[in-house]
Amino acid sequence: LLGIFAYLNYHVPRTRREILEILLKGLRRLEYRGYDSAGVGIDGGNGKEWEANARCIQLIKQSGKVKALDDEITRQQDMDMDVEFDVHLGIAHTRWATHGAPSPVNSHPHRSDKSNEFIVIHNGIITNYKDLRKFLESKGYEFESETDTETIAKLVKYMYDNRESEDLNFATLVERVTQQLEGAFALVFKSVHYPGEAVGTRRGGPLLIGVKSDHKLSTDHIPILYRSSGKDKKSCPTLPRLEQDTCHTLFAEDKKSVEYYFASDASAVIEHTNRVIFLEDDDVAAVTDGRLSIHRIKRTAGDHPARAIQTLQMELQQIMKGNYSSFMQKEIFEQPESVVNTMRGRVNFDDNTVTLGGLKDHIKEIQRCRRLILIACGTSYHAGVATRQVLEELTELPVMVELASDFLDRNTPVFRDDVCFFISQSGETADSLMALRYCKERGALTVGVTNTVGSSISRETDCGVHINAGPEIGVASTKAYTSQFVALIMFALLMCDDRISMQPRRREIIQGLRVLPDLIKEVLSLDDEIQSLAAELYQQKSVLIMGRGYHYATCLEGALGRPIVICDRDDYETAKSSSRTIRVPHGVDCLQGILSVIPLQLLSFHLAVLRGFDVDCPRNLAKSVTVE
Repeated sequence: LLGIFAYLNYHVPRTRREILEILLKGLRRLEYRGYDSAGVGIDGGNGKEWEANARCIQLIKQSGKVKALDDEITRQQDMDMDVEFDVHLGIAHTRWATHGAPSPVNSHPHRSDKSNEFIVIHNGIITNYKDLRKFLESKGYEFESETDTETIAKLVKYMYDNRESEDLNFATLVERVTQQLEGAFALVFKSVHYPGEAVGTRRGGPLLIGVKSDHKLSTDHIPILYRSSGKDKKSCPTLPRLEQDTCHTLFAEDKKSVEYYFASDASAVIEHTNRVIFLEDDDVAAVTDGRLSIHRIKRTAGDHPARAIQTLQMELQQIMKGNYSSFMQKEIFEQPESVVNTMRGRVNFDDNTVTLGGLKDHIKEIQRCRRLILIACGTSYHAGVATRQVLEELTELPVMVELASDFLDRNTPVFRDDVCFFISQSGETADSLMALRYCKERGALTVGVTNTVGSSISRETDCGVHINAGPEIGVASTKAYTSQFVALIMFALLMCDDRISMQPRRREIIQGLRVLPDLIKEVLSLDDEIQSLAAELYQQKSVLIMGRGYHYATCLEGALGRPIVICDRDDYETAKSSSRTIRVPHGVDCLQGILSVIPLQLLSFHLAVLRGFDVDCPRNLAKSVTVE
């Protein structure tokens, strides 16, 4: 539950103030991933030569939100904010504690020693950190924090201090460290011994690299560099300090200026560049002298030979609040457009056909399956529950909806003729990813339903549907839920497109999808009424919500405190028995859950505001749970 951001400028002069502004802005974009402490690591010297300044690293860390870190930076008296760096690496991190209480000492970046020779930022959990810590303490290393991450910083120094040659490069050093780590992680390293260099790696945690240059780049595909042997963990062969094979690196031609952004999420880099590289598990990405290379220790079956630079289809205004008070409010009101985007180019309302390009190569195999299993966590699980009934109706197949963690705990039987769906807004949910790998091992066909291009689930599944809801920043899921709902409905329609007996029902649902955006707008027009209701309810101590059938999942997504009924506009009998009624327009039965959940989204938003809670970053709730 952490956000990683790093910025390296190569021959792009930046003042320390500008560098810190970029780092802090990146953290604010990632604050939904963690918000109990934050920190940055930058070059600490105040001289005129960047190489000399890079021989000293300064850490600034603070508990609380990124704003608290910003205030702490402002209080620094010994930093010259106008010092200019031609080359510089700054790393930054926002945290939600897993090991160690929220405090400056437990915040990232973590350091190898009091001289800050190596610092690291980390997203994930190291499961063998206690054994590593015990070993390092036996070698005389002193620990300051309670975190698992500090063992990584100490371990990299131990490996460096015990190197067998002086020409050990940064990427090889990090490879040696990661070979000793167990668990899930995404890491970015900075060191006084490798000034102006950055190394990032991942295993089970998301990490991407944004690339920005005004000059032509050397390639659009970065070939993977493999070590000649990965068997001996102690004596990994080393590459030369500077890469000599330019065809295996990315750089701005003629040694021109280039900037690199390492981040957990594309939302942190989109205001700088839309060209990104998504790293795969066990990739080690190194920037040396402005050149980016990607390394792997050993070759495995199915490895892609290169990493492509992809162009993000995301706009800056999509991650800005605009005129709304919070991202949650903005995203609730974006739903008429987001469901249209989910259907755009996929549903033809004139001839009642549905096309899902991401499934076209596997649709015949899916139609021959014996069972559908929908696997997810949180709100994505609710989207599966909400559409189970119509999936069973239209596919005439048994449909299981499983919480990923429970699914794994039970060692659920999975067979080769099953089709397993993995629903995740971020595409990085740890339990869903583990369930995906479990199902692939058993030969099932896997389908991803995600909102994030390049995410782990979208890459590791056999096929999938991108819901196209646009970035969702608020921790409480709103538009992603309704778009997941619509995407699964479209899949159900596709599955029965050749069944004559189903055609009247298909036409009814497709025409219901056609009017759905207008009906959502009608529901959103009830906002003033719902705000008034929230003012009456916000002091209540407990809530209860009841429903069944198509509204069972709506019950899971919301909570109310006394007889207040959300019902169809013409349902007068039900309205008579309630003290307050919110009337929503009537749609097709299987789509009614979308219309009924929006008043609950609005009500929860207004209740949170009235109770003084942070709407976008509620306590004890994570947007993307990327660790077990």
